[in-house]
Amino acid sequence: MKNALKRYFGYTEFRPLQQDIIERVMDGKDSVVLMPTGGGKSLCFQLPATMREGTALVISPLISLMKDQVDALCANGIAAACINSTISTDEARSIAHRARQGELKILYIAPERLSVPGFEDFLRTLRVSLIAVDEAHCISEWGHDFRPDYRNLKSLRQKFPRIPIIALTATATKKVREDIVKQLDLDDARTFVSSFNRPNLSYAVIPKKDSMRSILALLGTHKGESAIIYCFSRTDTEQVAGQLAQHGFQAAAYHAGLTADARRENQERFIRDEIDIMVATIAFGMGINKPDVRLVIHHSLPKSIEGYYQETGRAGRDGLPAQCVLMFSYADKIKQDFFINKIDDRAEQKKAREKLADVLRYGDLSSCRRVFLLRYFNEQYDQDQCGNCDVCRPTLKEIAQVDDARVRRSGSVRGGEHVVAPLDYDAALFEHLRTVRMQEAAALNVPPYVVFGDKTLQEMATYFPHNPATLLHITGVGERKCTQFGEKFLEVIRWYAKENNIQEKTKPSDAPTTAHRTQVRPYVYTGSTYDGTRRLILQKIPLAEIAQRRGLTPGTIIAHIEILATADPDLDIAYLRPPQGRFDAIAAAFAQTGGTALAPVREILGEGYAYDELRLARVFISRE
Repeated sequence: MKNALKRYFGYTEFRPLQQDIIERVMDGKDSVVLMPTGGGKSLCFQLPATMREGTALVISPLISLMKDQVDALCANGIAAACINSTISTDEARSIAHRARQGELKILYIAPERLSVPGFEDFLRTLRVSLIAVDEAHCISEWGHDFRPDYRNLKSLRQKFPRIPIIALTATATKKVREDIVKQLDLDDARTFVSSFNRPNLSYAVIPKKDSMRSILALLGTHKGESAIIYCFSRTDTEQVAGQLAQHGFQAAAYHAGLTADARRENQERFIRDEIDIMVATIAFGMGINKPDVRLVIHHSLPKSIEGYYQETGRAGRDGLPAQCVLMFSYADKIKQDFFINKIDDRAEQKKAREKLADVLRYGDLSSCRRVFLLRYFNEQYDQDQCGNCDVCRPTLKEIAQVDDARVRRSGSVRGGEHVVAPLDYDAALFEHLRTVRMQEAAALNVPPYVVFGDKTLQEMATYFPHNPATLLHITGVGERKCTQFGEKFLEVIRWYAKENNIQEKTKPSDAPTTAHRTQVRPYVYTGSTYDGTRRLILQKIPLAEIAQRRGLTPGTIIAHIEILATADPDLDIAYLRPPQGRFDAIAAAFAQTGGTALAPVREILGEGYAYDELRLARVFISRE
């Protein structure tokens, strides 16, 4: 499991409960998983899908999230696809064919697809490895987002009685969890309930007086970073977005009054980092997997603590520090009361008043806000103070006088540093790497975080890896991404390190265990794509033939060789060395540049020397 975790996702450790949940799926048993937004629910079915024979079926009602997760899985080297209303009949037919051929590890489908004539017959032709029901609360009439189409999912148990089912949700009461088990006909299901605590999020409440001034001050501490501002009405949304544009911010609005195309376009621009700020009603956010939102502002009172928690949960999903600010005003209560009074059902009206009263209590707190939130969800917090809310640390309220340089280093406004230890990364290199990420994402037509997340870039800008082997030690760098994107980022890192006379650093977790061990050798996983290339090298197969046999480009094979040669200095690759005359010329050019970057060497030698040949020669130069 740990090998697969690093190989596909680039991580070395699981988050809380993930390993227990995955082990249960691997044992072929049913599970119900309650895990808050950003807690790592998706990995609980994606990882076992890579390890079990067959294709995993994932049912999700969120079409935008489907595409997002499929893009991310494919970037990680996992064959995935989705069938929903946005794809053509020809595309659906092609995907179905790939699934029948066993070419897909994960297939996402919308719940309504089960009612399409002939679709259940198609499912019977598949070798299903597991069934994951995302947003599982939608199956319960007691849930906050009941969807009748989810009731069709009960037939999955009848069709696949021996296949493990994992039902996942971020918000479900005990009654809803019991209903999920009943409606899906789960067999001896174990329920996993993760902590609702998000220690990387700071919480603050400020008076809603000069609201635009406060917003500008907050955004000033998060320059160039992603932010969401939630407003009460469409009019508020448009006004705030317009004012921000006048102040030079890249912002867009999102509300139900816009056309579907306009909403989709604005959402895509935000996800792809073309704009920094989304000003939205609460309609925005479902199915958004953007991990690097650093600031969530509630310009108006939320309707409930559940809604507030869910909306703030869209901040800091990458685990890095993020800030959640509520602008508090009793005038907003009057607006909410107006709409509550229009509710005809007396019981529903009473329930809405109680939920609003909870929000007012949160705003008026003189004790820890995190303790209040966790107790609301029936979770005990073992401390009286969290150290990361404005009650426990009053300086969090001082938004207008924040030391901007300090914010850029820590990623949050004072007080959060001891809760989530920030990396002391090189900010200038980080910005260069963000540019490379944007370019690579644009070329692939995917969101930038699908290439690499901020945490990965920050580690690169902290440890300055110089070759694929050490790049693999960076969090979030798996085999596929190392091969596909590694050299582009390494080129920039090596250039920047040379310009600023910075040496490569060893990650603490990779520290040598003895005084004589000066370099950590990465483990090349048995059965991995690198191992496949290694076996052909041992047979002394020519480079071009290795590429042909493996269905990969020669450049990809050379990337494998770079990693294999570092992992095993005794690996015999001498037969792949370029001819002596050309090798001497390349070595002389590298010596002349005084570095390891390819572009300056190519400038010296000219177009008669391909980049692949230079990379291959560099492997041998590093061994001498």
